Amino acid sequence: MRDRVALRWRLGGLLFAVLVIVALPYIVTRSGARDALEANARVTHSSEVKSLTYRIAYVTRDGEAAMYRLLGGDDNPQVQLRANRAGKDIPGLLAQLRDMTRDSADQQARIGALGSTVTGRLALTDQAMLRFQHGDIRGAGDALRDSGTLFKMDDLIEGIVQSEDAILLARRNEAKQASFNSSLALSITAAAQILLLAIVVIVSERQISRRLRAEAREGQAVQRSQLIVQAVREPIALLDAKLGTLLVNAAFGELYGLPPTQRKSLALTEIGEGAWRDSALLQRLNDVLLLDRELWDYELIQRTVDGVDRHVVINARRLQQDGGGDPVLLLTVSDVTARALVEQQVKELNRQLEGKVAQVSDVNRELEAFSYSVSHDLRAPLRHIAGFASKLDQHLGEQADEKTRHYIEVISDAARRMALLIEDLLVFSRLGRGALRLQPVDMQSLVEEARVLAESEVHGRRIQWSMAPLPIVIGDENMLRTVWQNLLGNAVKYTGKCEVARIHVDMHRSGNGDYEFVVSDNGAGFDMQYAGKLFGVFQRLHRASEFPGNGIGLANVRRIVLRHGGKVWADAQSGQGARFHFTLPASDLADAFAQERQ
Repeated sequence: MRDRVALRWRLGGLLFAVLVIVALPYIVTRSGARDALEANARVTHSSEVKSLTYRIAYVTRDGEAAMYRLLGGDDNPQVQLRANRAGKDIPGLLAQLRDMTRDSADQQARIGALGSTVTGRLALTDQAMLRFQHGDIRGAGDALRDSGTLFKMDDLIEGIVQSEDAILLARRNEAKQASFNSSLALSITAAAQILLLAIVVIVSERQISRRLRAEAREGQAVQRSQLIVQAVREPIALLDAKLGTLLVNAAFGELYGLPPTQRKSLALTEIGEGAWRDSALLQRLNDVLLLDRELWDYELIQRTVDGVDRHVVINARRLQQDGGGDPVLLLTVSDVTARALVEQQVKELNRQLEGKVAQVSDVNRELEAFSYSVSHDLRAPLRHIAGFASKLDQHLGEQADEKTRHYIEVISDAARRMALLIEDLLVFSRLGRGALRLQPVDMQSLVEEARVLAESEVHGRRIQWSMAPLPIVIGDENMLRTVWQNLLGNAVKYTGKCEVARIHVDMHRSGNGDYEFVVSDNGAGFDMQYAGKLFGVFQRLHRASEFPGNGIGLANVRRIVLRHGGKVWADAQSGQGARFHFTLPASDLADAFAQERQ
């Protein structure tokens, strides 16, 4: 018997050696062929990159040339199409070029610079087209000349092409090195084949003794595994093809009332005083045995021998015995009674919580509808008050005395203030009802826009602005524009009594990675003991005679920031300025847009 086993091992080793002798040269040869194909593909790829780069330059210059022909009086429709083609084709060509050079960070940087330059030239070309369409031929010509002067792209084109040539040269050197490596690998393979034949003979002899030792260790492992099964606190049973017990551990016997000395095979239906007589479960277990299916997390309520209804989770799978014969069934039981009771309590609490949330949502909707309705319905009588006050002023004319004119002016001013309050209340209501239109938003552009708007409302004031670079975020652009306009507008307003207003916009990342934006000024500030009222509707910390306003702008800011998943707060000292903070969640998509902008 031992001689037969040894013969089988030697024959197997010999076959393996023959396989290696045939397979290794094939693998090395195939690898060399694959490297050659990859080298050709890289050469083609480099040529395509250079061709696409030259095409971008051609399309750009062709559009500018067509524009010059338009300025010269050529009204051919084809010339018009050529002048407009660059703006349509260039973005796609740049995107294709970036995708083809994604494996080279240096090329990506050069293509980014080329994209900026080409975009600048296209912008000036579009400006020239616009001036041409308005009849400003000279201005159009100046714009075209500026595009060539301000945005030179020859060096960028040449840099991309030279870099691609350098990459191609490096790849050719890699191909040569790969060819040398293949030759070296073939030599090493031949030596390894000879060595392998000698090893097979030696190892085959050693395997015989190792197998004998492994069989002895396997017997010991089986004995240890039986001890482990008996020690496990989870009920486990091994059943035969007729669902009779072959082996049960102590936990199984304890749960279903089997004595520790029980060795006789019992039918599963006879165990636990009927706990296993569920017809659906028995059908599932037979399917596991006959169809080689697995039973996972089958939940069942069983009355065990102690008279307690227990929630159990049953798992079962079929095992094939090593020596052949009928398959056996491994059955495990988990007592989840405590967990089921907790889950039932959690479901009840969740049901109650959902009811409370629904009630709160209904109340919020009713409040918003009421606010919108009241604000909308107040407009009509308010227009009547303002209109009839104006008609009364016109009717009285020169007959009105100073007191009468004063009364009419008071009525008109009150009507105007009330109209502004209603308009602000409508805006506040819409901010709570409208759906968010999420998209990438450039916060830098929004701040610049808000700064220009705030400066246009004041004249003759000295304002020093300090603005840090701001990121791209994901949010509703119109709502975030409202946030910046309110914060910067307040900063300008409350620094009105300063000889030189200093307003600073900053941003940093918080501990959890969110963006934190800060708007600070050197204006009037406020007392921190009233900070809790700052973001309420119609709440003001200064008299209207000192600083005009309706007290709803910061309430809008708070509602917008909360709807974006952020938070807002402020800190200040009276007479020493204020700092308004708000956060917005960061996202991978926003970071990706920011990297593309860089």
